[in-house]
Amino acid sequence: MNLHGIVTLPVIPLRGIAVLPNEVMHCDIGRKKTLSAMEQALSDEGYAFFVSQKNAKVVDVTPEDLYEVGTICRIRQVFRIQNDTVHLLVTGVARAKIAHIISENPHYTAQVEVFEDVEPDEFTVEALRRRLSEGFTEHAGQRDRLTQDQKDAVLALATLSELTDAIAQHVVSKLEDKQKLIEQTDLVARATNLLSIIENELMVMQVDRRIAGKIKAAVERNQKEFVLREQLKAVQEELGEGEDDVLDAYRERAEKKNLPPEVRKALNKQLDRFASLPGGSHEAPMEQAYIELILNLPWMEETVDNLDLAHAKAVLDRDHFGMEKVKTRIIETLAVQRLTNNPQGQILCLVGPPGVGKTSIVRGIAEAMGRKFVRMSLGGVHDEAEIRGHRRTYIGAQPGRVIEAMRKSGSINPVLLFDEIDKLGKDMRGDPSSAMLEVLDSAQNFSFTDHFLELPYDMSHAMMITTANDASSIPRPLLDRMELIEVPSYLFDEKVEIARCHLLPKQMEKHGLKKTNLRVSDAALGILISGYTREAGVRELERVIASVCRKAACDLADGKTRITLTEGRITEWLGPQKFKKSEPLRPDTVGVVTGLAWTSVGGETLEVESAAVPGKGILQLTGQLGDVMQESAKAAMTYVRANTSRFGIDPAFLETLDVHIHVPEGAVPKDGPSAGVAMATALVSALTGIPVKSSVAMTGEVTLRGRVLPIGGLREKLLAAVRAGVVQVVLPKSNREDLYDVPADIKNALKIDYAETVDDVLNVALTMHPHGAEPRLNLPGLDMTHEAVRH
Repeated sequence: MNLHGIVTLPVIPLRGIAVLPNEVMHCDIGRKKTLSAMEQALSDEGYAFFVSQKNAKVVDVTPEDLYEVGTICRIRQVFRIQNDTVHLLVTGVARAKIAHIISENPHYTAQVEVFEDVEPDEFTVEALRRRLSEGFTEHAGQRDRLTQDQKDAVLALATLSELTDAIAQHVVSKLEDKQKLIEQTDLVARATNLLSIIENELMVMQVDRRIAGKIKAAVERNQKEFVLREQLKAVQEELGEGEDDVLDAYRERAEKKNLPPEVRKALNKQLDRFASLPGGSHEAPMEQAYIELILNLPWMEETVDNLDLAHAKAVLDRDHFGMEKVKTRIIETLAVQRLTNNPQGQILCLVGPPGVGKTSIVRGIAEAMGRKFVRMSLGGVHDEAEIRGHRRTYIGAQPGRVIEAMRKSGSINPVLLFDEIDKLGKDMRGDPSSAMLEVLDSAQNFSFTDHFLELPYDMSHAMMITTANDASSIPRPLLDRMELIEVPSYLFDEKVEIARCHLLPKQMEKHGLKKTNLRVSDAALGILISGYTREAGVRELERVIASVCRKAACDLADGKTRITLTEGRITEWLGPQKFKKSEPLRPDTVGVVTGLAWTSVGGETLEVESAAVPGKGILQLTGQLGDVMQESAKAAMTYVRANTSRFGIDPAFLETLDVHIHVPEGAVPKDGPSAGVAMATALVSALTGIPVKSSVAMTGEVTLRGRVLPIGGLREKLLAAVRAGVVQVVLPKSNREDLYDVPADIKNALKIDYAETVDDVLNVALTMHPHGAEPRLNLPGLDMTHEAVRH
């Protein structure tokens, strides 16, 4: 190829590197346009225009992202590696400048103007050659990376242009400097610029050697100081001149500390061992950490319990509304301790949705009893060593979080809160829940052993309280060691009381508001609760009230003196209501049933949809249903198929129709058996064409014989029904006794029907009965006789 004047070549952008003429370089390419340009070059003698990007991070380059001057190179070898990446071996040929971009697809093609070097007069050439050779020789000697043959080959190059480019390849490391040398068309200016770069590099290397010398001298000085200190210590020991100050302080603290005999014996042994260690020993920090742990841990120190029941009740009622089960349990503990004078460690587990006050009431319990309070979060803990500690044979070993909590408390009878115990992890590093078995077992924790401490520690005097959102996620052996207390979701009236007495005053104080500045009525609080939050607890409600206080603070800062929170002002500050009370479906819909579900954040309503479409009798389930929920759907389908004649359903649907059951909000995983009756009702409605009353919600597990079995989470489910505007619910008859725990205003807001069989559910939920004849389906359960199945 004639590389003179203007030539047309494919363009290959380079990221973070540049190629000089006569330079042999390896590079990797992988972008589609770059690979296309390579293929074009290989089809025409292998020549391409290699040019650097201004910003190496840009992937999809434009002409503005490229320097104008680059190097025409010839591709010598191509190595194809994995992931569509190609390794190239190229040789620089000549400098060139982009004159015009001809095309951009499938790759950049440009007309480039080739630069040709003009040699100056022989005296200038000789002077520059000498300076460059001297600088290169000195630089290469200090770097010591080139062999003598390589140095000689560079210095033997014939022309000044070749010598300049060859030296630049070995000296210049920065892309910016290399690009300037490529863009410099005047040979004398280029050589002068390279001489400046060499001088700077030599100065940097000189400073680097000076710094390295100082570091070496400092290391030697430290070694000398260490030897002298060892000699001084030996002389002091010969003269009998006392012990180390740190050791004296430890022995003094040990004498004053009230310790059990076996602990004192172990401590003295460690003090003697610490005294025998040579100065600077790598074991000294670990020994110090162990001695300080023993001295800082409470072994016999305890706080005096406040056994005044009236005081305890007043403290608990002051900061927490409701939660009667928890408060009663604490009062009972104090009463027993007052009669027996025998404080026993209590292990309780508070289970409830987020935001209902589980963590905060434990702090109130510690205050009511006059004990120290320490909280330990277990969420995400997946290493057993975080509970039991690391053995001291490991570098960086430390005690477990349980012993650290006791050290922080300063007494042997604190209130320890193990928060989020249902979120303990488990992996190849061990099972933390198994390590917690000893901590939470009152028959074992009087001699809890931490791997770091390696001494039995009595934790039986501590009151241990755990919290969880979902008790089913707690391993059964661990759950068996705790007394379970359910903390239910808050009702509407309870939220109003909590907001008025606790949340609003707290946020007003936090935002610098006085009672005269902001007036909030119960009606306004009701709008905030029902229109802007939908939760089991009050955490989101507190954030909404904080937002209101911030808006009020802005108005007060503008000159207002008193603000009354009205519905219009709420809408102005917070926008339209996020949650509106659901209206029943109108008209009643075929194949759509309202179910009731329990989640770890409270009760929810969910729609169960069923549709029959032409097909081959296939049951299709969608909505991200879990295994148990899918089995419930199959059981409901089998029940309906076995009773087609009773429901007036054509038995031929098994060969002519597909049945599809869908539970909306498909991105949310769902599981559990309590949607069985809802699925059975939806199937009967879809196959008979009889609408389901939209004002009715239901819950219950279904069996193959059509029996309705009891479910859990009844209180939260009924609360969700009221929130959603449901007026009638169908519950398993076996759950009738569980209504004692449901507040009266919830029961009064709903018409509750009880069902023993699916027939009872259909009698309430469908707008008319299958066949449209009988006033009520007084039929037995599943008829499994041969005649019934045949029909």
